[in-house]
Amino acid sequence: MRYQLTPIFCRPWQLNYLSVKLIESHYENNYGGALRRLNAITEKLESVDFAKTPGYVLNGLKREELIALNSTLLHELYFASLGGEGNLTVRLAEVLARDFGSVDRWRGEFVAMGNALAGGSGWVLLTYIPRDHRLINQYASEHSQAVASGIPILALDMYEHAYHIDFGANAKAYVDAFMRNVDWKAVEARYEDAVKVDPPRPLVQPEFGDLPGVGVEEVKAMLEAGKPVQFIDARPRHFVSRTQDIIDGATWRDPERVQEWAGELSKSDPVVVFCAYGFHVGCKTAIALREAGFDAKYMKGGHSGWRATGGPVKTYA
Repeated sequence: MRYQLTPIFCRPWQLNYLSVKLIESHYENNYGGALRRLNAITEKLESVDFAKTPGYVLNGLKREELIALNSTLLHELYFASLGGEGNLTVRLAEVLARDFGSVDRWRGEFVAMGNALAGGSGWVLLTYIPRDHRLINQYASEHSQAVASGIPILALDMYEHAYHIDFGANAKAYVDAFMRNVDWKAVEARYEDAVKVDPPRPLVQPEFGDLPGVGVEEVKAMLEAGKPVQFIDARPRHFVSRTQDIIDGATWRDPERVQEWAGELSKSDPVVVFCAYGFHVGCKTAIALREAGFDAKYMKGGHSGWRATGGPVKTYA
């Protein structure tokens, strides 16, 4: 296959503070060069005999393909980000205030990130994360670093080729000029497309679909706030017999004898149950307690999830 050139999105002669010469050189030499490299690499890969090609050769080709493809895609987004008058839309102002605290806070971070790359290289991207349903600012160095599953909607090119013709070493002036030329209506349209993308499919346990669960961080907050909660470690006996730790604040109970120890619990305080990984044992124990009249939930991720987030543990006695 061959990748096709995307026409320049902005009209260079309508931009303020950025010259036609700069935009045309950037588009023809840097974007065009990336596209030409990408097609040359693609053609080479199509002719490769993978059974006979040394691994280092294939690694090199795929690494260069990644760099060229990302350079092409980010340059297309960069040109698509220009052509406006820098007037933020009401919709995006609300979103930026929600995700960053205020528009000024977002702008301050985005501009500071660009200025910090002065004399270096890389990209500053405003990126939507479907998993978290929010925007973040991120760096993308050497065209090859990006947030997995993130969808960039605004790109600031901080490679020197993007500004040296007009601004020389004054990268700060270039960043200011870029911000005055952002086409926020186009950015908003890309944001509206991005929010339609489904996040990664969550872990689903159909047999426990109606059972309420609680996240590790929420349980931590409950304990730290001193809220009354009965925190039950329901890992099977064979798990606790070969480990030396237990979550600080939890009490181990044998899940096979839940009917025996359930009577020791208070029905006036909530119960949070967990097992090794937050699957069947913890869920089944929570169900048994709920059937007995307790306000019981299972902790998602279990003991392993707690440790993964740096939760405190102590030696099991």
